[in-house]
Amino acid sequence: MKKPVRFFLLLAAVLALALSALFVGCSHDDPYVLSIEQTAQGEDGTVFTVTYSDGSTSEFTVRNGEDGEDVSIQDVYEYYKQTTGEDISYADFLELYLDLTTDNAAAIGQSLLSAVNVYSEFVVTSEDGGAWIPGFPHWGSSGTSTRNSAALYTGAGVIWSMDTAAGGYTYIVTNYHVVYNSSAAAVNGETSETGGGQYIARKLHVYLYGSGQTPGYLDENGDNIADTDEDGYTKYAYGSSAVACEYVGGSVSCDVAVLRAETADILAVNEDACPVDVADDYYVGESVYTIGNPEGDGFSVTEGIISVDNEYITLNIDGTERSYRSIRTDVALYSGNSGGGLFNNRGQLVGLSNAGKGDEENINYAVPLPVVRGAVENILHYHRAEGTLGVTARRLTLGFTGTVQNSKYVYDAATGRGRIVETVQVSSVSASSIADGMGIEAGDVLTHLVVNGQAYAIERDFDIYDILLSVFAGDEISFRYTRGGTAGEGTAYTVEAGAPQAV
Repeated sequence: MKKPVRFFLLLAAVLALALSALFVGCSHDDPYVLSIEQTAQGEDGTVFTVTYSDGSTSEFTVRNGEDGEDVSIQDVYEYYKQTTGEDISYADFLELYLDLTTDNAAAIGQSLLSAVNVYSEFVVTSEDGGAWIPGFPHWGSSGTSTRNSAALYTGAGVIWSMDTAAGGYTYIVTNYHVVYNSSAAAVNGETSETGGGQYIARKLHVYLYGSGQTPGYLDENGDNIADTDEDGYTKYAYGSSAVACEYVGGSVSCDVAVLRAETADILAVNEDACPVDVADDYYVGESVYTIGNPEGDGFSVTEGIISVDNEYITLNIDGTERSYRSIRTDVALYSGNSGGGLFNNRGQLVGLSNAGKGDEENINYAVPLPVVRGAVENILHYHRAEGTLGVTARRLTLGFTGTVQNSKYVYDAATGRGRIVETVQVSSVSASSIADGMGIEAGDVLTHLVVNGQAYAIERDFDIYDILLSVFAGDEISFRYTRGGTAGEGTAYTVEAGAPQAV
């Protein structure tokens, strides 16, 4: 239970924070607040040091309560909102005004409540033998003869949402390649318990952090040989803390998949399990960490920074090489980290770790937040609308090509962050396409995509594709553009049922 807030004891802190809010908006000639750090803790209270842009500092003290209770930063935040009337999130408050720690321990601790390890069981064609093969990519059989056998693959994931009502489901997000295996035997689909087809894991289980269990061979008669089922497939013992999941849907081109488990089963393992906190954005140089299951050895955390905010890599998940937009990080990744959340130092999700260069230990990749968020909400939309499992993410194809021009880096000194912006110009439009019907012409510079009256700025070429993941049948869309230096808006198009296609 939250402790009562002693508002009169927080006055000095709130005054300092209110001043910092004013300074941030000043011109570059005036000093503005860079950070407020907790620098000392004594019997009389907590000392904070304010550092300004000109290098100067000042201090203020938040005194302890009369009965010796310490005032928390949460208390300062709540009083700040009440006093100023500003509607600001806790994460933004910490980011703008405070820097209370030099490590991610508190954020990681919170993130662990949303982290899961994923185990995917397939029927694959393998060599017979019966030896234990630890780690990734799979546990299975080895030997000299060939037959179909059960194999276990491992990865990670995050809890996306939880319905705590009776009979409600918890939705879990991971990489598509964690639950997909292009080498699965045809019988894999026939024995599936997950809602997927041949290439989707026939059984899916997740473990929460702290459960202390991992799967192993089932050996009920104690002969040190793995038991098999009526089809001769290896039987695995998942343990009491394993939570069985179903495959809701996925997108191979986004490398995102959604699973579901009964919320009651999740809370039976840990009643404090909770959905992940999702960030608004991410930026180059930001400290990040990932939580995964490297080599199948259990939960592990590694950290680093975002090295490149957006770049394209080539992956082959299902036998087809595709280009994937990615975040590059120097966070250490290993086999089994796939699908694990990539978090900022406030414990907010900014992506899903999914790939590494192998020979370059400091060059690894993650699915960017906009792709994750768009794909997940798209999959859930079609799952709920159609009431089925095994759905595929779908996106509208407009029928035009574009080119990128005038790409540049824009830096905001007030926040200490920057971003790349560029001009997206139409180079060609397919006849009788949706774009053609919307009145888009070659040479148009696209500035906004308007969805149901809400205008979304187009600052990068991929913004259009991200936005279209959230466009469904019945939605009305149009483009704002400049044509020959004159601003205009194209004809609105109402999305027809069946128009969005699988991605």
